[in-house]
Amino acid sequence: MDHTTAEARLLDAADSLFYERGIQAVGMDAIRAASGVSLKRTYQLFPSKEHLVEAVLRRRDRAIRDALAAYTSAPSTPTERVLAVFDYLYDWFGQPDYRGCAFINSFAELGGSSPSVVDVVRAHKRAFADHLAALVAAAGRPPALAAQLALLANGAMVTAAITGSPEPAREARAAASRLLDADTLPRSSAAPGSPAGTLEPPA
Repeated sequence: MDHTTAEARLLDAADSLFYERGIQAVGMDAIRAASGVSLKRTYQLFPSKEHLVEAVLRRRDRAIRDALAAYTSAPSTPTERVLAVFDYLYDWFGQPDYRGCAFINSFAELGGSSPSVVDVVRAHKRAFADHLAALVAAAGRPPALAAQLALLANGAMVTAAITGSPEPAREARAAASRLLDADTLPRSSAAPGSPAGTLEPPA
């Protein structure tokens, strides 16, 4: 078995087992059995379990970035591209093996003991937020909206895992749509002397 094949088998097995059972519940023997790669070869490729966790997360990060970029480039208008983030989440949450965000799960398990894993998790979440920020900017909305939408998206990831339903993505999309609509309200209708961005009440 060559280097590339052994590495791919280890990453496939570890990714599946970590996601299904949790990182701390999976030993290296289980990964050896699932991958067909000997422990000696495993430790040659990944000197520790922590190295393997990092590699699994980095591979997931690349896959998610590519998939999300493709998904959000399809709609024809900038606003629909923002909302496509939540359509992407709905499809993801609907997969039968969905058990939450692997990055949030990893942080919950190892955040207090593995700074290197925390770094990978934070880099992934920053990239997700940056992607949202670029979509929000292209839609002509204020930068602060991107952080609000990221909170909606990450909250939906956790809620969908707990409830076992993809509907939190739809609920988050509806909230995102209202936030986007609110930022298109005419500012010129504000009453003289009223705070910027507030609307004059009807007579």
